[in-house]
Formats: sequence, C-alpha cells, structure tokens
Amino acid sequence: MGIALPELTPAEESLFLTLGSRALDSRLRLPFLGDTASDEIITGTGYDLAKFPQLSSRLIDRRSKVFDVAVRTKIMDEMVRGFVRREPSAVVLDLGAGLDGRIARVNPPPSVQWYDVDVPVVAGLRQQLLPPSANEHNIGADLTDPGWMPQLPGDRPAMVVADGLVLFLTQDCFVSLLNRITAQFPSGEIVFNSYTTYAMRMFKRSRALRAISGGIVNPGMNDPMLLEEQVDGLTLLEEVFLTRAPEVAELPLITRSISRLAARSVTLSRMTTTVVVRYRF
Repeated sequence: MGIALPELTPAEESLFLTLGSRALDSRLRLPFLGDTASDEIITGTGYDLAKFPQLSSRLIDRRSKVFDVAVRTKIMDEMVRGFVRREPSAVVLDLGAGLDGRIARVNPPPSVQWYDVDVPVVAGLRQQLLPPSANEHNIGADLTDPGWMPQLPGDRPAMVVADGLVLFLTQDCFVSLLNRITAQFPSGEIVFNSYTTYAMRMFKRSRALRAISGGIVNPGMNDPMLLEEQVDGLTLLEEVFLTRAPEVAELPLITRSISRLAARSVTLSRMTTTVVVRYRF
C-alpha cells in the first residue's frame, strides 16, 4: 500500500539506504542489529529498495550487504548508551536523524533530553512515522544554519551522534557545526562515521550509490586527529575499524578473509570500510 513520500534530494534520499539496510538486517535469522522498527517503516511506506542495487542484488550475500550500516549503528548505539548511563541528565543530539528510531534502541532514562534533527521535509516524515516520546524532540532545520541551536539547553553535557551525515556536508560546514556544538555545551562527546578521500571518490563514482551520489560533497578525512586542530576543545578518544569488529566472524568466508586481511593495517582499514570515530570536548 504505502504512503505518498515527498520529493527528496539525493542527500535526503540517503536516509532510505540506511533505513533499508537496517530493515534487511532485521530479517536475517541472526541479525547484527535487529531493528524491526526499520522494517516496519520500509514496509509501511512501500519504499522501493531497488533504487539501491547493493540492497536488492541477489549477487551479494545477505549479511555482507547490511554489515556496514548495521554494525556501525550498533557501535554508535553502544557509545550513546554508555554516555547516558554515565550522564543521566545529558542532552542527546542525533544529527541527520532520518527515520532512525535510535532512542528506542538506546532506551535512555527519562531524565535525558533527546533531540532528533534533520531538514524540515525529513522532520515532517519523522513526525508522521516516528512520533516522539515524552523526552524526545523533533527539530526540522538546516544544520548549516546556526539559528536552530539556541533552543537547546546549554547547561548539560551533550552526546552528539551523526550516522551517515558527514558525506553530505562540506568540510567547512561540518567543522563550523562542530565548533558551534562545542561552544553550546559545557562538555560532551561526538560520534560519527568517517571516510577517507579515497572512499569518498569511490562513492561518487559508484553505480550502486547513483541515487544519492549527487549529494556527496565532503572530500573525506584521512586522519581523524586533524579535527583536533580545527575544532576548539576536541580530543579524539577512539577510532573503531569495522574490519576489526567481532561481527566480521559472522560474514561469509571471502568477505571475512578480506576484512581480516585489511584489519592488519590502519591505512587499509580506513580505505576499505567505515570508521566510527568518537571525540570528547
């Protein structure tokens, strides 16, 4: 049946790549993440995942096609969960939240104030498909415009998570956004998935990502420590390589072997798959 979806830009359309990956993961006999809510939204909207060939192809193993998104999301969830456990009065900002119901997976205490931020058209979809809970707030705003930030409480530690956002912001805009965040809150952590310049070039040329490649504007980042020089008070805490994730053991032999070979090298790990980085400020 489905619902009528608004016209989306390539950057906005990318939310269905991550949503679809989580949905297909939840259909596995032993899922990496197990987010059944994503599958309910995909089914309810009637979205055609054939727009993303890597999700619809029968030539790619079912576990391999969802590994990247499902496992990085699992890692980020655990980072957010750990932060709100340590800081039960925290603010959580999910930037470029799309249609991700992360708050339900993390299940923070009611003392946490949670803000899902995305462009107005996506925020409208969230309101329709993922009505906010009591301590959750839905903000429709352009992340490059600082005008939305004064409505946030600035007297609490903040956990900032951005899953899939960086590709669609120029590096200058991303650095400016991070500087506004570190100025807004007394302390906190920032978590996002990062890609090298090589990976970004491959994404732009990829037939599998044709539906969203026009929105990719970030050049990539080869060394996550460079952000320490560009953002006031930022310190890199960890860089997590998906090539070294325990879940690699659950992949088919060929994919598992390639990942384990790449895992021996920081450079290859950064080039071949997603990296999750966590900073404090």
